[in-house]
Amino acid sequence: MIALEPDRADVHLLLARSYFHSAQLSRAENMLTSIVERWPDDAYAHFVLSRTLQRQGRAEEGRRHLLLAEAMGYEG
Repeated sequence: MIALEPDRADVHLLLARSYFHSAQLSRAENMLTSIVERWPDDAYAHFVLSRTLQRQGRAEEGRRHLLLAEAMGYEG
């Protein structure tokens, strides 16, 4: 987790998105897993975690997070 902003989900998600977009998928996965554990109602984090897992060839693992994001109303 980010030491300077431990309670700010938006800061954590911004870092995770940076990792995702720069194809640092292991880092993105680790950060997003932490985010959805700490803030399980973050639909976008579940969506990006699903895409991260898909990009790593682990679509079946990502399906759960995609379904959760959709159930929460995310329409990515």
